[in-house]
Amino acid sequence: MQKQLESRTYQPKRSICFVVTYPKTREIFAADFSDRIIHHLLVSEIEPYFERAFIHNSFACRRGRGTHKAVKSVYRSLNKVTKNQTRNAFYGQFDIQSFFTTIDKQVLYEAVEIKINKLKRHRAWKNEILYLTKTIIFHNPVNNYLMKGRRELFKELPPQKSLFYVHRNKGLPIGNLTSQFFANVYLDCLDQFIKRELKVKYYFRYVDDFVLFSRNIDEIKKWRDSIGRFLEERLKLKLHPKKDKYGSAYQGIDFVGYIIKPNYILSRRRVVNNLKTKLYFFNQGLLLVSNNQGQTALPLSRSPTKEEIGQMIHTINSYFGYFRQANCYSLRKNLYEKHFGELKNYLKPEKDLSFFSPLKPAG
Repeated sequence: MQKQLESRTYQPKRSICFVVTYPKTREIFAADFSDRIIHHLLVSEIEPYFERAFIHNSFACRRGRGTHKAVKSVYRSLNKVTKNQTRNAFYGQFDIQSFFTTIDKQVLYEAVEIKINKLKRHRAWKNEILYLTKTIIFHNPVNNYLMKGRRELFKELPPQKSLFYVHRNKGLPIGNLTSQFFANVYLDCLDQFIKRELKVKYYFRYVDDFVLFSRNIDEIKKWRDSIGRFLEERLKLKLHPKKDKYGSAYQGIDFVGYIIKPNYILSRRRVVNNLKTKLYFFNQGLLLVSNNQGQTALPLSRSPTKEEIGQMIHTINSYFGYFRQANCYSLRKNLYEKHFGELKNYLKPEKDLSFFSPLKPAG
């Protein structure tokens, strides 16, 4: 690979293409292992230069700026805009239509090129970075792939959600580190427009889902129109016409997996029901395992093995780690007391459930 990079003969290898159905149906192109090494090489080399310019409230694929940070930031800002819950405030939430499959590769490459050329680095380094960036951005995985999984799932994908049906100079494959990083690069000019030109004080973005706060709902609607025009003219993107959401901040904002209100944070009902289903199956002698195509029920041994119990404990800890970001101590306690059932016989909460602690509410 080093020789290929030095001689500029590197070309991405065959991808694995499949469809996932959870949490929603998506087409995935998983890069070859060797290509993933190259992706990490490129991102680690140039990410620090872009990271300095990104706004504070853009999240996803940024160190220390994942879903938990997003939730806390939105929650704190809701209290500020409502003056500690003494005034009403409104939100507008918007989504970019078919974001990853409609990214314009030329627009993206030019954004990277402008940034790299401005850096005070040696010309040879810039040329190498731009060569590799161009190779990755303009690579079309549909020209060399191996299809896996259930073929019928591809029929459930709308054409605009698949790289097989978009223009050859459009779209990035979901599943690559570079795609996640380039998504932030691509939308950075949108972030700058909203913060610097529209002067929106309370603005938060997680990939292509973003929310704005104001004490005037008409102001939010004006911002929405300006953002829609900017996306079409500068980035060749469109806001999803059926996913605009407006409302009072006290109604709760469904963002990054939580329902966020000025006075508390709730977990999504779907997440709670998913855990209840897994616990029910365990108590019926089945281990419900999630995979790319949904969930599979595996029969447990007559007496669950240490490995089977361990896998269930890992699952529960994952859910309870999610719950700890919300105000749901009573929910966690209720789950343990009324839904753990037979599982109680195989574990010690204070030892096995690192995120449980029924005696202490979540911080």
